[in-house]
Parts: sequence; C-alpha cells; structure tokens
Amino acid sequence: MTALLHENAPFGPRDDAAFLAEINALTAAHIAGCGPYARVWPAFEAADSVEQLPWLHVGLFKSLEFRTESAEVQHERVLNSSATSSGVASRIVLDRESSALQAASSLAILRDFVGDSKRPLVVLDSARSLVSRDVSARVAAAMSLKPLASDLHFILADAGDPGSVKWDVLSGLLDEHDELLVYGFTWMLWLAWADDVLPDSIRRALAGKRVQFVHSGGWKKLESLSVDHATFNARLTDGLAAGSRVTDFYGLVEQVGIVYPLCEAGWRHVPVWADVLVRDPWTLASLVDAPGQLQLMNTLARGAPYHNVLTEDLGRIVPGACECGRAGKRFELLGRVPKAEVRGCANV
Repeated sequence: MTALLHENAPFGPRDDAAFLAEINALTAAHIAGCGPYARVWPAFEAADSVEQLPWLHVGLFKSLEFRTESAEVQHERVLNSSATSSGVASRIVLDRESSALQAASSLAILRDFVGDSKRPLVVLDSARSLVSRDVSARVAAAMSLKPLASDLHFILADAGDPGSVKWDVLSGLLDEHDELLVYGFTWMLWLAWADDVLPDSIRRALAGKRVQFVHSGGWKKLESLSVDHATFNARLTDGLAAGSRVTDFYGLVEQVGIVYPLCEAGWRHVPVWADVLVRDPWTLASLVDAPGQLQLMNTLARGAPYHNVLTEDLGRIVPGACECGRAGKRFELLGRVPKAEVRGCANV
C-alpha cells in the first residue's frame, strides 16, 4: 500500500524522494512480472529522476493487454475505455489491491472538491451498465463517487440515449431531498439536463435545491453547439441554491483512480501520489511552462504497468502558487495532439 496516499491530503507539499522511490519499486515489479513491458524496456535501471522513468504510450493499451503476474496480485476484471474514432477500446486489467487504492484516491481527490456530506447520487447512465464483468469508463467514473452517496440512482432507461431520462425517479428524489450529487459524461449531461430539456415540473422542483454536478469527457461533442465551460456551468446551476457547483475532471481509463478536477481558478491539480510531466512532441524533452504532450504517472497500479503513460493530450505545467489555495503541481489542459484519435472518455 502506498504511504503517499494514506499519509497525506491530496494536494500539498510532496516528498519527491519518497515518490521516486515508490514508483521506481513499482516499475521494477512490473518489469519482473509483465513480459511485454519488459520487452519494451529491457535495460531498465532505477531512475534518478521522474523524467528518466520508463513509460508506455497510451496507444499500446489498444493493441496489447498488459498484465503483471506475482503472488501478491489478484486480477479481477477489465476496464474498457469508451469508443474512440478508431473503434478500438483500451483494455486495462484491474486487480484487488489496485482497485482499493484507486477507490481511495478518487474519493480523497473528489471529496476535496465536492465535500463529504452524504446525499443521493444520480447517474446519467442505465443500471444495466453494471451487469457486465468488463466495466466501462463511464460507470467507473460514476462509481468513484459512490462513497460520497447515501444511495445510488441510475436515471437513463437507455445508456446511449440522453433523452431517456426517467423524470419520475428524479422527481421523487427532489420531493424527498434538498441536496443531490449528479454525475454524467459532459455531452450526456448537457443533452439530458442543461440543454433546455428539463420538464417544467422538474425545473420547479429543482428551484432552491443544492446540487453538486460532476462530469468528465466529451467536450468534442459539444464544439459544434458552441458550448463553453461558462455556458455549461451557468445553465446547470441556474435557479439552484447557493453552494451548487459544477466540477469538471480530466482523467484516463489508463490511469484509473487519478482524476484532475478543474479548480476555482481554472487549473488542474496533481495529488501527491501522482505526477504530471510535459514533453516536447518531437524531442520528448521535459518542458516547464511550455505546451507539450502530457505524461501521467501514479503509484497505485499493481496489476498492470499503466502507472506511467504518455498521452495524446496537450498541456502545460503552470509554475507558482494557485489562487485557490491548493499546493503542489498544477497544469493546464490544452487539447489533443493533432490527428490523434478522438477519445470517448477524454475531457477535451
């Protein structure tokens, strides 16, 4: 179990030497237990800095199923990314210990943004999505909020149709509760809730209620509608009680358990058990305060080597202290590498 996760608040000063030691040991375990990973990095030696650590390009998870075998690892299920423009999903092998660590990580990060009071969790998905042994990225994101919920309600009759909201279920919840936690993929949330589709009875029932919205993924699908963050947030919170807010988080199925919510000042923060680098797309040199390709790493992945991933997303490390008061590294998400696949679960 990672001491960095269990001994620290998510955002604050980090012991960089402890992080490097943990992720070096994790990398060595994956080299020893995963043949395909060892073939990618056959000459691995303990790194002197995070920039030297071996990584895998995110695209490899579409063509190979990485799995680390050891006596301590108990593999349980597979997590699938949402569909990409290629039609090929990433498949991430999960294990019992990693799942526990990832759940604790998501909870610590999201609680910092939405609080820890128990209220009903409303999910824009169908309950049938829970049946499959292979879990979708959308369901995994929703279930990361379950520890903050008093109870759980899936309100779509059809998981793929944002127009299939069971308004009677939502109406009943609003009759009984003054506060809700709502999760949906960005484009689903807009089409089901924010795009002037709420029935008048639901709009009246929402007036004065406190609602915390959490969403991820799918901004590409809203570009043609000219929907930006400000419009999205204002439409969702219109008429709600003070304290209602919208939390947008970025994350990858290949980095499950680590989410990067957008703070009040407009930046994304890195928890102490993770790190983010930016690399020049041409030279792979590490960059500071300049745009480049995001590399994401964390100390939570035991069952497969998805602990250090070079993404196809663009970003920039932002130096200095953040106005929101959270300490540690922060970054700006800028979009996708040109001609990269549109990822169904990417928040860009």
